[in-house]
Formats: sequence, structure tokens, C-alpha cells
Amino acid sequence: MEFTGLDYIVFSIYALSIVGVGLWVSRRKEGHERDTTDYFLAGKSLPFWAIGASLIASNISAEQFIGMSGSGFRVGLAIATYEWMAAITLLVIAWFFLPIYLEKGIFTMPQFLEKRFDGRVRTLLAVFWLLVYVFVNLTSVLYLGALALNGIMGVPLAAGMAGLAIFATVYSVYGGLQAVAWTDVVQVIVLIAGGLLTTFLALDAYGGGEGFIAGFSALLTDASDRFNMILFEGELMYTDDAGVTQDAYDLLPGLGVLLGGMWVANLFYWGCNQYIIQRALAAKNLQEARRGLAFAGFLKLILPLIVVIPGIVAYALDAPIDKADQAYPWLLGTYIGPGLRGLAVAALAAAIVSSLASMMNSTSTIFTMDLYKTIINKDASEHSLVNVGRTVSVIAIVIAALAAYPLLGAIDQAFQYIQEYTGFISPGVLAVFMMGLFYKKATANAALVTAILSIPMSAAMKFMTPEVPFLTRMGYVFLISVLLIVVISWFEGKGEDNPKAVSLSGTNFKGEPIFAMASFGILGITAALYAIFW
Repeated sequence: MEFTGLDYIVFSIYALSIVGVGLWVSRRKEGHERDTTDYFLAGKSLPFWAIGASLIASNISAEQFIGMSGSGFRVGLAIATYEWMAAITLLVIAWFFLPIYLEKGIFTMPQFLEKRFDGRVRTLLAVFWLLVYVFVNLTSVLYLGALALNGIMGVPLAAGMAGLAIFATVYSVYGGLQAVAWTDVVQVIVLIAGGLLTTFLALDAYGGGEGFIAGFSALLTDASDRFNMILFEGELMYTDDAGVTQDAYDLLPGLGVLLGGMWVANLFYWGCNQYIIQRALAAKNLQEARRGLAFAGFLKLILPLIVVIPGIVAYALDAPIDKADQAYPWLLGTYIGPGLRGLAVAALAAAIVSSLASMMNSTSTIFTMDLYKTIINKDASEHSLVNVGRTVSVIAIVIAALAAYPLLGAIDQAFQYIQEYTGFISPGVLAVFMMGLFYKKATANAALVTAILSIPMSAAMKFMTPEVPFLTRMGYVFLISVLLIVVISWFEGKGEDNPKAVSLSGTNFKGEPIFAMASFGILGITAALYAIFW
């Protein structure tokens, strides 16, 4: 595919704008020394619209543009359940989790676990998260982003990963979360505008130049088997890159998606995940934090139009690709013209770079606040903590770049790889958080044992019951983890409330009118979408 001079100009304007905004908001104010609150929580000053925009920019990356489009190519609209159920999950987090987190005044998720349980649980989960961020999240975003640049611009994979890593590092490491969050506002505008442009042009081309609505109507007819949200066993079969016939039910197990493991995946991701919840922790107050999550919920409802529909268009066009994850780059190269292609690639780059910057910042936050400050150097100054955070950000992205291809090079649908292997940790960790938040008898030993056993239990179920879809397996492991916490806590505490239990009596669970109306709007739209595409 030819990337013209005009495309390079458009893309360069985007790149320079992001770096410029990042460096501008990172500038030092005269007489003020940047401390950990400034660096890791943006000075607790973010308004709702910056929170919502940053949440989406951090969440949407190459794994959605490339990975979810690849899954859309294979299994269709059903993969959008990750986005639409996330909109509802954001409301759950805003109503019930955020008031407790903000009341505790925490920097990190492991820090909450120490307040509720003890330092052992904090340290264990901090190590878990660092491993997941570096070897699952950062690696997947780098690899899929480089894969896209390779397919669109012909950039070699190694050079693509290096370029993306450097781009994210240039503007984020010095300024911390403040630089990440405010550049995310620009990134999400580019991301949504460029993403919608790609979808509309592809649909217009599919409809013979009669407009994207005509193209979408034709797509609904021609690819009707790719527009079911609920998949049943044997309903949708596809052939993977290795030529093996697969059942889409194994990835998205029917009603079990709505009633089981998808809730585990979403509640863990949006409610316990440092690089996501960190934006809400940086809010001016609870009202702004809740409104920010509701704003993000509305954006989640439109994202399948950007990241799933292009994959279905590629399927309907019988795209000549070797791997499902090549669907989106092929579409860009085939149907997006000069100039506009630069904007579309800028949207993709915005998604990739914003996610990398967010993950780097959260990795450094956890290492600095949960390991370095509590174990390595308890007397570290604010200045030295900020410098440690910057150093860790750079080290994390270098390790991820070196590990990306060996881990992901042979994967057919990287999005599913990310979900499944994150799912080895998420059921046990979510159980620890939810029982810590809402079960007063939960003890530190019960939380520690459950967290340690999360990976072994998930791995055992995977190999002992390979016929069970991984989302269903996550639901089972979560229920077992909850039961484990209850049993151990009862034996250890003899039925008494734990002294470190969260007191909910003074917590503000009441929602103000604007947030309440937004919640009802999201619930209504989501219900309508499932009803239409049932």
C-alpha cells in the first residue's frame, strides 16, 4: 500500500500535536516541585470529560483496532459484547466501587488491599499486576500496533515496535499521568474521528458508492450470520489460520456471556485495574469521577462501529489475508485514499500510543508506591520517588518490546489471547477485591490463599476441562474463589467481622441527578442494542 506525502503530512501533524500538548502540560510551574500526587494522580484535578476521554483512550488500543477487528472477521458482532457490557460495568463501578476507593484516598489498587487486608496481599498483587502489564498488556499493544504499521506502511515489525515505544515515552515519562490524561483528550478525538471515517468509507465502498447506510444495509443482508450477539453451540463455525475448524461458541458461550464470565472480565478490568481506575482516583471529587465513567460508558456504546464492523466488512469482501488480525490493515490499504489514510493511521496510532503511555505510567505507579516505597526505600523523598517512576516506565517498555514477538508472533487472534491469559488472574483477584469491599468477615489469609491459587485453579481447569469455554471457566473459578474466601474466613475468624473490614455506613452511594440520568440512558441503549441483534 502506498503511503503518500499527504498522508505523511497529516500523520506528522498529529504526532507533533500530541508531543507538543504532552510537553506543554508537563512544564514545571515556577516554585513548585512535582510530587507523587502530581506525577501519579495528576494533582487530583481531572474533570469528568478528561476522565472519560482518558479512560477510552487508555482502553482502546491495537488490541481493539487490530485484535477485535480480527475477531469481528472470525465471529462477527458478538465480540462487541466486550464493549457493550463494559458500558454497564462502568456504571456498577461508579455506583459501588468508586465511593470506597476515593474515601480511602489511595494511589494504587494494591494499596487498598493493604488497608483492607495486610502488606502481604498488597505485595503479591503488585507483582501480579506488574507481570500482566509488562508481559501481556504492553507486549500485545506493541506487537499489534507494529503489525498494523507493517501492513499499512510496510514498516518492519522491530522498527514499528521501537517507534511506538519511543513515541509514547517522549511525552509521557516526564509529565506522568497529567501528560497522559490531557493528551488523551486529543487522542480520543483523533481516535473516534479517524475510526469512524474508516468505517464509513469502507461501508460506502461496500454499498457501491451509495453511502454508508446503504453499505450497512447490504452488509446486514450479505453477512447476516455475523450479526448475532448471542451465539449457541454449533451455530457459527469458522476456520482459523492453521486450517482448523473452530466453534465460535468456545469464545463467546451463548447466554453464559451475559450471565457468567464476561462479568468477571469486565469487573476486574474496570474496577480493579490500576491503569484504568487511576483516572478516577485522579478526579477532583466523586461527582466528577462518576460522571467521567458515565461519559466513557456512552463512548463504549459506539466503539463496535469503529473496531468490529470493519472486520465484518473485510469478511464480507472475502479479504485475501493470511491472519484474522490483518483485516483492519487490509481495509485501510484497500479503501482509504491518500490524506484520509494518514488520518485513519493517526487514529490507530492514537489508540496505540495512549494505551502504551497509560500502561507505562501505571506500571511505574505500582512499582514505585507498592514495592519501592514500602519495601526497598521507605524513607525515599518525593523527588526520588518521581525519578524512580520515570526510570521504571522506560525499563518496562524496553522489556515489553523485547518480549512482544516471541510471545505473540504465532497467535491467530491476539485479542482472545489477551482475554484468556488475563483470565488466569482476574477471577481470583476480583474475588479478593469484591469480598474485601463488601464482605466484612474476609481475612487477610483468606485473600492471600485465594490470590495465590488463582493461576493454578485457572490452569487446572483449562487442562482438565478443555471443552469448557474460557469465559465460563472464569465464572467457575470466580465462584470457587469466593467460596474459598468465605470458608477460610469463617474458620479463621469464627464468624466475627474482621477488624479491618470496610465500613459502608458513611460511604456516599447516592448518585446525583445528572449521573443517574446518564445511567438510565446507557442501560436503555444497551438493552435496545441486544434486543435488535439478539
